[in-house]
Amino acid sequence: MRAIAIVPKQPQTAALIDVAPPDPADGSLLIEAIAVGICGTDRELIAGDYGEVPPGESRLIIGHESLGRVAEAPPNGEFWSGDLVVPFVRRPDPEPCTNCAIGEWDMCRNGLYTECGIKQRHGFLRERFRVPPQFAVRVDPALGITAVLLEPASIVAKAWEHIERIGHRALWQPRSVLVTGAGPVGLLAALLGIQRGLEVHVLDIVKARPKPQLVHDLGATYHNSLDELKQPPDIVVECTGVGQLVFDVMRRTAACSIMCLAGISSGGRMVPIDAGLLNRSLVLENDVVFGSVNANARHYEAAAAALARADRAWLNRLITRRVPLEKWTEALDRREGDVKTIVEFGHTFP
Repeated sequence: MRAIAIVPKQPQTAALIDVAPPDPADGSLLIEAIAVGICGTDRELIAGDYGEVPPGESRLIIGHESLGRVAEAPPNGEFWSGDLVVPFVRRPDPEPCTNCAIGEWDMCRNGLYTECGIKQRHGFLRERFRVPPQFAVRVDPALGITAVLLEPASIVAKAWEHIERIGHRALWQPRSVLVTGAGPVGLLAALLGIQRGLEVHVLDIVKARPKPQLVHDLGATYHNSLDELKQPPDIVVECTGVGQLVFDVMRRTAACSIMCLAGISSGGRMVPIDAGLLNRSLVLENDVVFGSVNANARHYEAAAAALARADRAWLNRLITRRVPLEKWTEALDRREGDVKTIVEFGHTFP
């Protein structure tokens, strides 16, 4: 069986290799891989920035944005052979902490969680894998290949859930949302904003298609500069991780605004700020800035419902390159016009 694996923290070790068939102890659902999305996390793992092998192993199979089809399922369960499924990335820690114990493993408090394809657990860039039924979600077969977008959609589904929980601390009638970054996560965050009936603005430096057109066709407004905003946003979903932009946006929000930081900075850059003025603004305007990462089962289910309501033709346009497993290295390239690149496993899908 073929898989893409790395030696964590050692660059230039990624390779297409033969591995053993999935161990039945990994879960009763046997899944055949259809596609895996490539994101910045995969590139950072391949560059040797981080990653941890499973206990007793020397390599880590990467890939966490997965779509597969059930090949084998336990009788009388909730899954059937042929179901289209997306497996969860994070698993609860073995302790478990208070949050992991109730299924909120995305909010793990002791850091002992594992993550498929990232931390101490093999990922999904392999032809077949196994997962326990409680760590997968069935998706609408009408989504076809676009269901591979469900994992990044789960990230913003969680972000929106937390935004709304915070918003209801008082009478909350938001009108506009600013999404910074028009990558897959940013575009999916904008989609969920549109589905909530909000006026959506998307900020990105790219001027050429397809990103501006994707935003326009969603019913949102595309901007290349913060100066183009006519009104301060009530909500911000920050998806770039660019430190200077984060602080620039914080100075332009409406009173009682909520800003979710969903992008992760690479670090290493100093940003001069007036910390006192920022503190004064946050306190006097009752603003909230919070971070959000990963997702639990509830968020995957919300993301599946959101994608099922979306225009499939629009979702299809987010997948700008489809690369066969044999040419997987091409998926790592950053090309003009890329939004989401996926690695396919040879299954026919519209």
